[in-house]
Order: sequence, then structure tokens, then C-alpha cells
Amino acid sequence: QVQLVESGGGLVQPGGSLRLSCAASGSIWGIKTMGWYRQAPGKQRELVATITRDGNTNYADSVKGRFTISRDGAKNTMYLQMNSLKPEDTAVYYCNFAYYSGRQYWGQGTQVTVSS
Repeated sequence: QVQLVESGGGLVQPGGSLRLSCAASGSIWGIKTMGWYRQAPGKQRELVATITRDGNTNYADSVKGRFTISRDGAKNTMYLQMNSLKPEDTAVYYCNFAYYSGRQYWGQGTQVTVSS
């Protein structure tokens, strides 16, 4: 069993920055892809960014050039550095670990609010 705990959300002004963290407890052996997703009020959950075990990254067009996904294997932790934040980035952000076995795990979510 894997548990994911996000942290780092909060209230920030437009143009500001935040760094989200996702710490995993339990084994990450066999992991295929790690990712960040977000869900704004009244909208479906959407992909923000993913990173594979080989370090290949993928970003939603809306965040390219502003967000950076990374991971620290030694700490079993994934990060999302968010710069130049916009009000439309406001959402609950979730981390996800997907395994080759087909299993996947979600964190509990962390609120990010971009407002002046």
C-alpha cells in the first residue's frame, strides 16, 4: 500500500510562485509514471504534468514554460514548481503514482488559490 501526502498549497497573488510536494510512503518499486492533476470548481480533473521513471516529462499546454515537475528518488518525493501563477490556476491539486501493475494511488489534494 502506498500513501501520498501533498503539501505546499496556499494563497498567492497573480504572478507569484508556489512549490507543491508529494511525499510517498511505502514502496515505489515498479512505478511507471508520477503526475500532478488539478480540479477547479465545476470542472473535471485535468492533467497538469507527468514524469516517468526515466525522467521524461509532459505538460499541459496551459502550464508549459511556467510549471516544472521533478522528483527526488532518494526521498520518494515529487515536486511541482509553479511560477507566474494566474487566477485560472486556482484548483485543488492532486498527485498520482501509476504502476506497471495497473495500480494507481492519489493524494488527498492541496488547495492552490491565485488571487489578489
